Amino acid sequence: MSHLVTERGTPAGPPPPVHDHGGRGRLVEVVIPVYNEERVLAASVRRLHAYLADTFPYPFRITIADNASTDGTWRAARDLMARLDHVNAVHLELKGRGRALRHVWGTSDADVVAYMDVDLSTDLDAFLPLVAPLISGHSDLAIGSRLTRGSAVVRGPRREVISRCYNLLLRTTLAARFSDAQCGFKAARTEIVQALLPSVEDEEWFFDTELLLLAERNGLRIHEVPVDWVDDPDSRVDVVRTARDDLRGMARVARRMLTGAFRAPVGGRRAPAAPSAGDALPAGMARQLPAFAVIGAISTVAQLVLFVLLRLVMGPLWANALSLIITTVGNTAANRRFTFGVTGTGRALRQQLEGGLAFLLGLALSTGGLALLHAAAPGASRAVEVGALIAANAVATLVRFLLMRAWIFHPRRLADRDAGAGSPRTGDPRTDDPHAALRTDVTISRDGRAPAAGETGGNLS
Repeated sequence: MSHLVTERGTPAGPPPPVHDHGGRGRLVEVVIPVYNEERVLAASVRRLHAYLADTFPYPFRITIADNASTDGTWRAARDLMARLDHVNAVHLELKGRGRALRHVWGTSDADVVAYMDVDLSTDLDAFLPLVAPLISGHSDLAIGSRLTRGSAVVRGPRREVISRCYNLLLRTTLAARFSDAQCGFKAARTEIVQALLPSVEDEEWFFDTELLLLAERNGLRIHEVPVDWVDDPDSRVDVVRTARDDLRGMARVARRMLTGAFRAPVGGRRAPAAPSAGDALPAGMARQLPAFAVIGAISTVAQLVLFVLLRLVMGPLWANALSLIITTVGNTAANRRFTFGVTGTGRALRQQLEGGLAFLLGLALSTGGLALLHAAAPGASRAVEVGALIAANAVATLVRFLLMRAWIFHPRRLADRDAGAGSPRTGDPRTDDPHAALRTDVTISRDGRAPAAGETGGNLS
């Protein structure tokens, strides 16, 4: 079975120090967060305990983290702790998977910490491949992935579509490189995760995603293991509420990234220096991207609101098309003025028509996404429709920015427009010079904006 690593450029550092755990080597602590799981807890923990005792080559500890259960879960956990060696249990007064992991991982004396869902949906044969790179020092964190080559997954189309849309949204909006943020099968080097935890704010389902994004932001290495996974039909997850909370968490993380606050003092590792905008991006893009992102966010919210309102009187495909037409016109006009600094009415209609091509792309992506969603999951809820639209719009937004920058509002096209307005005569040195379009009476600055009052001279480069 092949394994994937999301980042290969940064060495993971030395392996964790060897603690004396009965003379057997490095200790691995497996946390099982539970809430009202009395029915399955004993069978799952006994199965996991037997597997680790028979096959796992390292000392282990299983910790049951009870998230304020109201049934007999805590009683069952204490019974397991009394009957089985290497089984521990803790009880928390408040709910939240992230809160449980933070409590146990943050106080653990193990060398490697891990967690898995109580239903044991993931084949346990993947556990040693998950933790081995952490024990050797090759990687800092490890995750099981249901969305990479080599995985084998059995689950319904509704959860499949939601999962893929969520991870696509992470990659397109927050530049995530890992493939599966939600799989309940993860591990980390304890010293690394304890350094990251103070900077992770979420206490519930978004905890995993925020931890992984923070690790990538700090240049840490994340190992991915393709897993065999079977969906639990008795899952207690509230999909709509979780999706809403995840979107809020993504917005919060995006704000921290933009302000440079999404960092953590990872012990024993020098955080990679952030490249300057001039070194990392083409000229002008460092200023254009934030403006485009803000306009895109406003347009996306406006389109979703219009979609929901129009769905009251028409079908999903027509509601999607009409809401996109309205918001695309406003999006193109706003980007023309605020992102690319183009003022006046010259070529405004033509640029709107060219922006319409980006609309057609967005329409094709979102319409295709909705059609695929309803083919895979007939009768999908309104919340799932909105999630699919968000994912499709994220991809369309990236392509729209590239089209606007490289074609519609490219500085050379703006310079050619201004040169044409002057109607140079045949034989004019500017028309004989192959670089004439770059030296016009109206100078376009390096970032694609028209000059401010008092600015003169300079060539476009």
